[in-house]
Amino acid sequence: MIRDITIGQYYPADSVIHKLDPRVKLVGTMVFLVSLFLFQSFSGYIVATVFLGCVIKLSKVPLKFMLKGLKAVFILLLFSVVFNLFLTDGETLIPLVGKLRITKEGLRLAVFMAIRLVYLIVGTSIMTLTTTPNDLTDGLEKGLRPLKKIRVPVHEIAMMMSIALRFIPILLEETDKIMKAQMARGADFESGNFIQRAKNMIPILVPLFISAFRRANDLAMAMEARCYHGGEGRTKMKPLVYKTRDKMAYGTFVVYLLVVIGVNMVGRV
Repeated sequence: MIRDITIGQYYPADSVIHKLDPRVKLVGTMVFLVSLFLFQSFSGYIVATVFLGCVIKLSKVPLKFMLKGLKAVFILLLFSVVFNLFLTDGETLIPLVGKLRITKEGLRLAVFMAIRLVYLIVGTSIMTLTTTPNDLTDGLEKGLRPLKKIRVPVHEIAMMMSIALRFIPILLEETDKIMKAQMARGADFESGNFIQRAKNMIPILVPLFISAFRRANDLAMAMEARCYHGGEGRTKMKPLVYKTRDKMAYGTFVVYLLVVIGVNMVGRV
């Protein structure tokens, strides 16, 4: 389960998506995520499926690898579907015990919510799987540059987000090592009730927190040793410059938005 989390990992490949400017991928991800909450019909989600499928195909990242990340949020997905399915008022489709029933509106909302959560995770994973942490930091910093006029610490925010994202796979790997070490010493994380399992996690959490603080301290010392002082006056080894493929990608986003608006207008008629 720990190794199935894909958010924060980078999958090296020679694809068009990997070569895009990180600002393009950030904007494209935001456009796609916002569009998921605009769709109110199945035709809209068909458009989103086609768009997402094309992006996955172009990224050359195996679909199986992306879907691994869904295992970590399966419980959240299950709870969301169950609550929407059984607790939404409307036209009764299947009467159950007492007042419990499955309604037409509840079934529709549960399906939409499941699709949204799956596409949210897969869409976000594409950005992190095809963008290195350094490129992601540069893209965030340059994309948020207008906020500098109101004294927002753009570079520091981008650096913190990038480091936090980079630490996810590192801490997951560390957690996996600690679990295996504790299991080799006879620790049992599977048996017992919920409270007992929570207590059994203490031998994992304590060394994990110690390791995380140690890594953070080492990183801070390394940055200080290199006289790191933020983004003011610093130059880039690889400056971000828009190329033809980036402009074509922006054009694709515009077309996608127009299709989204058109589908929503048709769905309301």
